[in-house]
Amino acid sequence: MRNGSLLPRMVASSSSLKLQDLIQEIREAKTEAQEREVIQKECAHIRASFRDGDPLHRHRQLAKLLYVHLLGYPAHFGQMECLKLIASPRFTDKRVGYLGAMLLLDERQDAHLLITNSIKNDLSQGIQAVQGLALCTLSATGSAEMCRDLATEVEKLLLQPSAYVRKKAVLTAVHMIRKVPELSDIFLPPCAQLLHEHHHGILMGTITLITELCERSPVALKHFRKMVPQLVHILQTLVTTGYCTEHSISGVSDPFLQVQILRLLRILGRNHEESSETMNDLLAQVATNTDTSRNAGNAVLFETVLTIMDIRSAAGLRVLAVNILGRFLLNSDRNIRYVALTSLLRLAQSDHSAVQRHRPTVVECLREPDSSLSRRALELSLALVNSFNVRAMTQELQGFLESCPPDLQADCASGILLAAERFAPTKRWHIDTTLRVLMTAGTHVRDDTVANLTQLIGGAQELHAYSVCRLYSALTEDISQQPLVQVAAWCIGEYGDLLLEGSCEEIEPLQVEEEEVLALLERVLQSHMSLPATRGYALTALVKLSTRLRGDNKAAILEKIPLVERGGSQVDEEAKESKETAQLSEAAPVPTEPQASKLLDLLHLLDGPSGDAQHPPPLDPTPGGALIHVNLPFAPPPPAPIPNLKVFEREGLQLNLSFVRPPGTPTLLLITVTATNTSGGDVTHFICQAAVPKSFQLQLQAPSGDTVPAQGGLPMTQLLRILNPKKAPLRLKLRLTYNHFGQSVQEIFEVNNLPVETWQ
Repeated sequence: MRNGSLLPRMVASSSSLKLQDLIQEIREAKTEAQEREVIQKECAHIRASFRDGDPLHRHRQLAKLLYVHLLGYPAHFGQMECLKLIASPRFTDKRVGYLGAMLLLDERQDAHLLITNSIKNDLSQGIQAVQGLALCTLSATGSAEMCRDLATEVEKLLLQPSAYVRKKAVLTAVHMIRKVPELSDIFLPPCAQLLHEHHHGILMGTITLITELCERSPVALKHFRKMVPQLVHILQTLVTTGYCTEHSISGVSDPFLQVQILRLLRILGRNHEESSETMNDLLAQVATNTDTSRNAGNAVLFETVLTIMDIRSAAGLRVLAVNILGRFLLNSDRNIRYVALTSLLRLAQSDHSAVQRHRPTVVECLREPDSSLSRRALELSLALVNSFNVRAMTQELQGFLESCPPDLQADCASGILLAAERFAPTKRWHIDTTLRVLMTAGTHVRDDTVANLTQLIGGAQELHAYSVCRLYSALTEDISQQPLVQVAAWCIGEYGDLLLEGSCEEIEPLQVEEEEVLALLERVLQSHMSLPATRGYALTALVKLSTRLRGDNKAAILEKIPLVERGGSQVDEEAKESKETAQLSEAAPVPTEPQASKLLDLLHLLDGPSGDAQHPPPLDPTPGGALIHVNLPFAPPPPAPIPNLKVFEREGLQLNLSFVRPPGTPTLLLITVTATNTSGGDVTHFICQAAVPKSFQLQLQAPSGDTVPAQGGLPMTQLLRILNPKKAPLRLKLRLTYNHFGQSVQEIFEVNNLPVETWQ
């Protein structure tokens, strides 16, 4: 019986495939179904072998299972076999066992803690290959608990005679610091000794470890600032060393190590005068002597520029860094040009005048066929606009707007309008610039552009005649750009008498008749391209013009309103949506001139200059016809502004929220997050994340940047769009992550004391 029970197992074991045969059979499968059949059959053999507990073939079966796992099929039943192989004294078993542990185990599963003792035993052995396997597994899958338990063993291996073990121990220490930052004190002493290494692999790992320590511990940052001269000496040796077969790449001596040292110097010299002064001469030497004919040299040079930008470098050195980025803009490699544009955009906040020298080259980059390059060039061009070059820059940007891809038109149009608002030399120039943007990309402008332009025109009394003539001419050429049509209709309604008089002397005189104005507004009303809001503007313009036209045209205005039909009433849905309707009920013939005059005077009273409803005088029915009832629903007065709210302040970094509720969408709330920094150090890698209850819909738009400059530089802004369909009370939670003074900061808090207007 006993021998009989073993027979199926022996048959199953003998029919199992070798790894090479399994790979070949899977590759020869013509369909997914055939592949699944092969894998399911082989997984059954592997399970049977694991149940038999065959120690000689366990590592072969696990190797096949790992290949199956790499193909995306479940292999969790091999986790415990990994633990058995790791505990085996045979190296062939340990090798596959540790590989399986790295692939099948992670810190979310409690099973990974079972290998802690095995790793600890293998680290204490003197076999380098076994120690290397244990260190690789620990650095790949080690959880915080494992790192705390094994930190002492890794510290001992940092000073082992074997360079192979020391290099892997340094990389494992980097993983431990990332997992458990409070272990920094353990690894501080060995790092000073490891900096004397001549082995480039160990030296590069040590630089990486010191970088991690400095980013997470102020004590470590202060400690390693004393070693800046030693780091400068190491980098200078690399720069002056001739060609070395083992380490040189494209004529540059170990560019990977140079880049790591430059990144560490950037952290050590940030906001520290003495350290920055120590490395200034070296940075100038690297910036002037590095070969830029190959990509390796460009990488070193770019890191040098970033270091110069971040530390307290000399003014001449910063100009040199900007000039290097300017040369990068002329490079044929698109990646290098993109990097240069990104870096110059950061520099534009602190060294605006130095970046201005490369403005022509930046403008040329707007014509790049690569949309990512042209977008970055657009952002930099907008950042370079000031009161001295606003005319030239807006002209260049308007030329780009006419030919830019559709996905960039909105950003370009918004940028031009914002620049015109901030740096406009005259009101007329501001109006002309806005009109050109509306004529080119009116469908891509922000929702508040129409309101801003009408307010601008209304406040410039001396430009009323000029504006109405310009807008009338633009409207006769094109009625497809809805924001332009809305502004033009508003302006014609307000200042149509000036248009008819031809009182504008600043442009070519226009001879406009009343019938032409009415025909143009009728064309807008009947156009299929007109939005409901646009029809509302045209209707309002007709009503306002009724008091300025001759008697013969007053009655004709009633026929232009699409809601009027003889003998009945009709409601136009589109005009109803725009809240600019005029409803005439009770069938009646066309009113006589006295009736129409009284009616239109009443309409004018209802839509007076102040925008407030006024009580009209009573109208008596006349024998000629029944009284015409008028019902115009008017837009409510604009809501009171919502007060701003300061929600965060720490070490000079301040976060303010401003609120806007668009009148057309009562369930929408726009929150602008503004971050300012009055401290002496830049706030870098700034990320603001928001969360709201499930009944809300939240959309976070891209921020204006990830750096908040020191000493009250340009603020960083980000827009949150919150839709509240149920009009529930708003609850808002924010999470801030950033680096400041060498420390990584994370703050999570709920915004209290929200203004009540945000959720009413």
